[in-house]
Amino acid sequence: MTASHTFTSLQLHPSLLQGLKDLGFARPTPSQGESIPPALEGRDLLACAMTGSGKTYAFLLPILHHLMTRPRGKTRALVLTPTRELAAQIVQSFNDVATHTPLTGAAVFGGVGMGPQEHAFRSGVDVMVATPGRLLDHFRQPYAKLDALEFLVLDEADRMLDMGFLPEIKRILRHLPTTKRQTLFFSATMPPPIAALAQEMLNKPATLNLQRQAAPAKGITQAVYPVSQDLKSALLVALLTRGDMPQALVFTRTKHRANRLASQLVTAGIKAERIHGNRSQSQRTQALAGFKDGTYQVLVATDIAARGIDVEALGHVVNFDVPVAAEDYIHRVGRTARAEATGEAFTFVSPEEEGELKLIERAIKKQLPRVTVPDFDYTAKPQAKLEVPIAERIAEIRKKKAEDRARAAEKAARRTAAQDAEAARRTAKPAKTERGARSAPAGGSRSTSVAGEAPKGGARRRRGPRRPGGGGGGAGGGAGGARNDSPYK
Repeated sequence: MTASHTFTSLQLHPSLLQGLKDLGFARPTPSQGESIPPALEGRDLLACAMTGSGKTYAFLLPILHHLMTRPRGKTRALVLTPTRELAAQIVQSFNDVATHTPLTGAAVFGGVGMGPQEHAFRSGVDVMVATPGRLLDHFRQPYAKLDALEFLVLDEADRMLDMGFLPEIKRILRHLPTTKRQTLFFSATMPPPIAALAQEMLNKPATLNLQRQAAPAKGITQAVYPVSQDLKSALLVALLTRGDMPQALVFTRTKHRANRLASQLVTAGIKAERIHGNRSQSQRTQALAGFKDGTYQVLVATDIAARGIDVEALGHVVNFDVPVAAEDYIHRVGRTARAEATGEAFTFVSPEEEGELKLIERAIKKQLPRVTVPDFDYTAKPQAKLEVPIAERIAEIRKKKAEDRARAAEKAARRTAAQDAEAARRTAKPAKTERGARSAPAGGSRSTSVAGEAPKGGARRRRGPRRPGGGGGGAGGGAGGARNDSPYK
């Protein structure tokens, strides 16, 4: 499609064109321009599209165009996506462009209550955007029927493979009607399992950029900042406080590092939040919303968010840790310069990470420029460690386990001693009673005692006749008295 084409030339429904106009979109991206026409014709689509290429509207617009003429009241379009953030983002994009239409949409994902999602099934929203796990949870219930489904989208299919969702996708397909449907398949890369799944699901699909090597968008200015691991936090603070990055999405390797980095930034006076797999859905939603509205200058994230965050006009992405795979690098930096905008992506590289960086440069076929910040002290002593060295962590873990074992052994010894003492006490008590019973025949005085005391002068013996057959001590007294002078013998 040439640059002269517009959304109007695609002959989309007027209500959708009005929504696009409100959003300020006049011309489709190359990805949209190539994929929307065959999708409007009703063909299946296999698209190997880069992140940030505008593929969300590439599949939403043709589906919504067709739904405008369909009967309402039943879900006719399902979009499967790997993460909650991406599902929420797609529904937001749907709401933005469908604002002048009667069409409805809903997100179905974990971490939130199932009640509103059940309502979406029962009311039959037009478009449902779901993560595989939560969708299968609903399929266990009788209300979860998608028997009117006409459109199916797999978005970020390779990411779903990475996250182990391939078996879940195949289970979901068994719940969907077998009647003819249009399937749109989007993936940034096409590994063999995904290619096999596409072949199984698609019928003579139109293909888009299938052989094109994935690469960062052209509008991204990329740079490498060599720095020791211990000074990465200080360098980030320096860049943020000097005004070089008004707002930045920062990626770390682990959830622990994301927590520590966010804490250090807040301590340095920078408004920051973090988002990763250990955060609840409400915490993740709040963090992302605060980043979008400018409450937080920095959002620290792990790769779980690399394909689920879409912030309009995001200017900077920082790879605080070098990603292991080139694909992860591409998806991280793809959070900026979206839809042909511009942005900057900085990667902090310690000496130990040079090997990973070389693999990335080889994959994108480009050597990234090295940048040194003039007024930053690269020899400074770090104020606080971002992460405890692994040897120290292992030693600390072993020490804690040894202390736990010692406490457990001490507790077990106390418990055993207490049990032994209790057993000895219980054994000693019956033995005393038995001795008392054996000594009773030898001394008749004991046989007449209720409390084990020998009575004087036979006073207790005179009670025997008044309580023949009596219980307790009286019975004992009667028995003992019978051997001496009882009148009942």
